[in-house]
Amino acid sequence: MLEELKKMSNTEDYKNTVIELAGGVDYASGSVVSKTILDKKTGTLTLFAFDKGQGLSEHTSPYDATVQIVDGTAELTVGGTPKVVKAGQLFIMPANVPHSLKAVERFKMLLIMIR
Repeated sequence: MLEELKKMSNTEDYKNTVIELAGGVDYASGSVVSKTILDKKTGTLTLFAFDKGQGLSEHTSPYDATVQIVDGTAELTVGGTPKVVKAGQLFIMPANVPHSLKAVERFKMLLIMIR
C-alpha cells in the first residue's frame, strides 16, 4: 500500500484511500520533499519531509496554517517566538503572522490550509 501511495500523482487518486501519513513521503538527503494530497479552492493537504537542518524561511499566509507533525521534531517560529513541535502534536499558525520552520531533526508534517 505504501508503494502505491508514493506513486500517486493526481490528488483525485487519494480519495477513498487509507493514507499512512508517515510513509506517504520519503526523506531526501539535504532536501525538502512535498506531496499534495488534496488541492481544492477551499484548502489543501500537503505532506512534507524535511531533512535535518532544512526548513522554510519566514513568510506569512492569509489563512491559518495547521501543521501536524507525523515524525521527528521541528522548530516553528511564529511572530518571533520559537516553538518546538514533535511527532503526534498539532500547531495552528495564525493568519498574517510571520512564521518559519526548521528541522531540529528529520521530520515529516501534514500542512492543512483551509481558506
